[in-house]
Amino acid sequence: MSYVDDILNRVKQESPEEPEFVQAVTEVLDSLRNVIESDPRYKEAALLERLVEPERSVIFRVPWVDDKGDVHVNRGYRFQFNSAIGPYKGGLRFHPSVNLSIIKFLGFEQIFKNSLTTLPMGGGKGGANFDPKGKSDSEVMRFCQSFMTELQRHIGSDTDVPAGDIGVGGREIGYLFGQYKRLRNEWTGVLTGKGIPYGGSLARTEATGYGLSYFTEELLACRNDSYEGKVVDISGAGNVAIYAAEKVTELGGKVVTMSDSSGWIYDPNGVNLEVIKQLKEVERARISEYVNRVKGAEYHEGRGVWVIPCDIAHPCATQNELRIEDAKNLVANGCKIVAEGANMPTTYDATKYLMDNGVIFVPGKASNAGGVATSGLEMSQNSERLSWSVDEVDNRLKGIMKEIYHAADDAAAENGTPGNYMVGANIAGFKKVAEAMLAQGVC
Repeated sequence: MSYVDDILNRVKQESPEEPEFVQAVTEVLDSLRNVIESDPRYKEAALLERLVEPERSVIFRVPWVDDKGDVHVNRGYRFQFNSAIGPYKGGLRFHPSVNLSIIKFLGFEQIFKNSLTTLPMGGGKGGANFDPKGKSDSEVMRFCQSFMTELQRHIGSDTDVPAGDIGVGGREIGYLFGQYKRLRNEWTGVLTGKGIPYGGSLARTEATGYGLSYFTEELLACRNDSYEGKVVDISGAGNVAIYAAEKVTELGGKVVTMSDSSGWIYDPNGVNLEVIKQLKEVERARISEYVNRVKGAEYHEGRGVWVIPCDIAHPCATQNELRIEDAKNLVANGCKIVAEGANMPTTYDATKYLMDNGVIFVPGKASNAGGVATSGLEMSQNSERLSWSVDEVDNRLKGIMKEIYHAADDAAAENGTPGNYMVGANIAGFKKVAEAMLAQGVC
């Protein structure tokens, strides 16, 4: 049995109730077979055994009181996966779906995503099975304060720097940061995604969506092509989806779909982003309201974004949202590129189907790394006690996304699999981490 197969079997046996984590490990290690099996140092140092096991796992209760005085208890998590190249870095997710498996898969993926940014950041992830939707500001504040009361023991600007994720936006980051500052009696860049008045970075809100578009723009440019005139399907209606749609439109593409947890819209004339921003960022309304404000648009309940013919697809909602039947629809309708904006939004069988049928597939660890890259830039600004302009941050972001594209492209070519960005991204991210781990000994 090969070293890779031995580790995959071990992960499956030890984590039978963690399907998302097993999926993430399988996708990464399968694509690294040639690299791993060709270098005996990895097995000798038990590198894969250490890579798939978090350096530290923290699970804790989060008691809080609602506006009626009733007490609730949620479960909080922080998985600090790998610090070989820098302090742990990764978001916090507040959503009812959060569980052990999802946080572990996100933390594992973060190792390679952060490595690809070229910035000195390790991989981590955290969150809670708390739903901020429908809660008052006071309830969210009390939850965040309780959550941070425990989390603050395990994080710090040189140890672990969390950020936002699904359910954790500017409001939540503000409450978390305030509680950390109060408990630790220090102002430090321990969280990213902060508000501009207290150390946040300009362009952070737009970063993941813009970065996705910059990556795809470079991919297209290297094929003497562009977004100009392309029809683009996007799922989701959060920060990533909104700002991916904004930049795609600016670059000449036409975004025709968006979605939320209730359903999706199709606007053949191109999605009106001002309406979307008003609905989702101001009113926090359902996307179904869009058709009441824009003539000619359609609303459909449930899933279905990927039935709309497109040139490029950007899944930007959540994990495993693009399934095998969706992949078949995209292929049948002539889609040429699927570049992920969310974390592992494409199932493993759908990924293979897309690639086997000639669709260029880009994994989120490469194409959605713009968010964590800009978080890294926020860390730099906090350390220097400086604030960079929008243009400076945006230019650095664009440069990083171009570097990520070429790192993945070059690694794929060197591996004998040109154009395979799944393989290329994983190799490029893995090698940097692996060399750092080997240099630091068994730890």
